[in-house]
Amino acid sequence: MYANTSNAYRIYESNNVKTASPKGLIIMLYEGAIKFCRFAEMAINENNIERRNENLKKAQDILTELQVTLNHDAGEIAEKLEMLYAYMNSELVQANIQNDGMKVAYVRSMLEELKEAWNAII
Repeated sequence: MYANTSNAYRIYESNNVKTASPKGLIIMLYEGAIKFCRFAEMAINENNIERRNENLKKAQDILTELQVTLNHDAGEIAEKLEMLYAYMNSELVQANIQNDGMKVAYVRSMLEELKEAWNAII
C-alpha cells in the first residue's frame, strides 16, 4: 500500500513541475531549498553528520540551479541574485564544515524572504 501511495505522490509532483510556469518553478526551487535547510538544521540538532551533509548538498544544488538559470538579460538584478546565491552557497559550505545551525538558519531566512518576494511578483 505504501509503495502505491509513494508512487502516486511522485507522479503528482512530477506533473506539478511539468505544468508549472517559470515563476512557479522558481518558487518550487525556493521551497525545496528551504525544506532541505530545515532538514539540515534538524540533523545538526541531532548530531547526524550524514543527514546534515546530504541535506546541505541538496540545498546547495538548488542554489546552483537558481544561479545557472538566471536571465542575465535582466541586468543588475540578475547580477545581484547571482552574487547572493553564491554567498548563500558559500555559507552552506561553511555551515557543513563547522556544523553551524545558525548559518543554515540565516540562509534559510534569506531564501524565505526571496520566496515571499517572488510570491508577490506572481
